[in-house]
Amino acid sequence: MSEQAYSINNPFQSSDPSESQPVSSIYDDANAMGKELLEKPLQGGGTDRILVQHSKGRMTVWERIKVLTNSEPNILYQNWGKNLDGASLITGILNINGRDVAIYGHDFTLRAGSMDATNGNKLARLIYMAGEHGIPLIGMNDSAGAYVPAGVGGLDGYSEAFTALRKISGVVPSLMLMFGFNAGGGAYLPRQGSFMIQPENTFFGLTGPGVVKSVLGEDISADDLGGPKVHGQSGVVDLVTNDELGALRTALRLLSYLPDNSSSAAPFHPTSDPTDRFIYEEEILFKKTFNSPTGMNTPFDITLYIQNICDHGQYFEIQPQRSRNLVTAFGRLGGHVVGFVANNSAVSSGQIDIGAARKGTRFIRFCNVYNIPLVFLEDTTGFLPGKEQEQNGIVLEGRKLLDSIIDIRTPRLTLIIRNAFGGAYASFNSYHTGADMVFALPTARIAVMGPAGKDYVYKDEITAIQKEYKENLKNGASEKDAAAARDKKLQVLSQKYEKELMNPKEALSLGSVSRIVLPGTTRNILFKNLDYLIRHYKPGPMSGPQREFE
Repeated sequence: MSEQAYSINNPFQSSDPSESQPVSSIYDDANAMGKELLEKPLQGGGTDRILVQHSKGRMTVWERIKVLTNSEPNILYQNWGKNLDGASLITGILNINGRDVAIYGHDFTLRAGSMDATNGNKLARLIYMAGEHGIPLIGMNDSAGAYVPAGVGGLDGYSEAFTALRKISGVVPSLMLMFGFNAGGGAYLPRQGSFMIQPENTFFGLTGPGVVKSVLGEDISADDLGGPKVHGQSGVVDLVTNDELGALRTALRLLSYLPDNSSSAAPFHPTSDPTDRFIYEEEILFKKTFNSPTGMNTPFDITLYIQNICDHGQYFEIQPQRSRNLVTAFGRLGGHVVGFVANNSAVSSGQIDIGAARKGTRFIRFCNVYNIPLVFLEDTTGFLPGKEQEQNGIVLEGRKLLDSIIDIRTPRLTLIIRNAFGGAYASFNSYHTGADMVFALPTARIAVMGPAGKDYVYKDEITAIQKEYKENLKNGASEKDAAAARDKKLQVLSQKYEKELMNPKEALSLGSVSRIVLPGTTRNILFKNLDYLIRHYKPGPMSGPQREFE
């Protein structure tokens, strides 16, 4: 019996060398081209350009997407023209914690992320899709602006994107992240978004330092011209972070407080934090504050109070770099998202100036559009007076703040903590401007005027005291003794004024305040009433007439 021979050669393969070469087919060529087109966007501008991006401390657009989601992104509109038309902008849909979110991001490794007509068209398509489907939008901006060789096409691209983003404003929320160096249209486009987030060591502005130097002869650094310290103070930017990773994670955290669209409510998160717990820290805060030597004039940081109220002490402040005499923040009460608008007496006695009015107006209008309930924490002596404020339009900006409060349609509560004087009381979500409920702590001082009001209320008594002071001097009393006697009687009037008129009694008796809330029970009272109001509120888009002023 002969030995069996084994071979690894394919018995069906021809031994003719001329027939061993694979034959190219139309189908195979088409598949090869398809794979190449799918892979091209992932490669960006190539290894060298990616290394340059990393050397500047920046991520690529694909690395940024990976921070936002662990799921595979659904990339749309993979344009790749012969001149790289459309290649420098990535658009798609991400799954972020079970929510669909539209995203776009400039690929700076390709033509510096610049805009051409193709990019503008596909960005506009994505934006309109977000509005039609009712999903949030995240923009990762890293662009040198319009692509100059494209001529007017780059400007057309921006115009188309501008229009689309404006059309969905108030329909779906949008978060804009600023990376790298953005100028011109690259600065204007993202500011149409709901919120802007800018990391350190980035720039955006109308023009760069070079143009400022050539046109105005002014030497200025990019950071001083359009860095986060500038935009954070002006309110152009809502949030500042240390780096790109912080910006991306901040966007995810902010998104958790926002609804998908203006027809839905913000996400409800069940909490293990009891809503009826007594807050001992709150009682200690007020006891230490008002029992101090400066008494009722002692300032305190309102964020400490907000922290006590919110679920597990977590809240998310908006525009923390700007006008901290007014704090605007998102938080949760019993799982419900709430917007806080709070006077902060630790800064400028909590007085409302132009910056605070603008900050409050912007935040209130956002919450109103997107069905987010509002809680006002009041502790202010009024609007800031003075020449500078008047010349720069405090009347106009204060009026805009009042208008935004009057226009609120979502559930809204007010808690008066201490000072509520004059026009500030009248405008800061009182019953008569539409508040659903107004509460007051026992420390509330609700009056037409602050301590200076005694000069009007006790005018005759003060006149008599001054007359007695002068007579004592004529009768030979020393200046020191006469002044001491006068001041003692004036002090009695001041105490009488504060005891009789600077308290919540009159407001309570008139129904301007519905109930007194004892320190330590604030969270419980606010939650019970808010929960009731939310159960009877139906989320929906804005309707009715459009007012002349925003």
